[in-house]
Amino acid sequence: MSDGALVCPSCAEFHPADERFCRNCRVPLVFAHSGEERDDASATAQRARKIKPQYTEGSLVRVVYASNQTEAEFIQSMLLDEGVPSTLRRTRGFDVPDMLAAGPRDVMVPASGHAVAREVLLQAELVPESDPGIPVRQVLMFMLVTLAIVALIALIGTELLG
Repeated sequence: MSDGALVCPSCAEFHPADERFCRNCRVPLVFAHSGEERDDASATAQRARKIKPQYTEGSLVRVVYASNQTEAEFIQSMLLDEGVPSTLRRTRGFDVPDMLAAGPRDVMVPASGHAVAREVLLQAELVPESDPGIPVRQVLMFMLVTLAIVALIALIGTELLG
């Protein structure tokens, strides 16, 4: 058995390293190990076992908006428990350094898992019946207040100079 060989955790059949799912069970494959446990792959392998292959098809679509990294990771965990893989993307228009957990995130799922993910989040009451998307009202209000402050500073500056 080679170091990169994969095995099905369900039926124990070996597969080449370029395959992702078992031919028989359609379960995600894990690294085969000889005797000792592979620490680097154990967490990844356990996560991969939870993912259902039917929810991995299609391009990524946004399923919900999270206000910060912690909330987004909580949602990811809920989705993974249902077999739906997900990834996080920093919401467009918010300039927060990548090293910070602050700032909104979009939780993205494959198109085939969108309906299931939406249902899970509706049951948990984490999303409204109709998803409003990015909080446009908050962004517009921030821009309006900023514009008003800049206008006030410009007015005061022209009065003092003129």
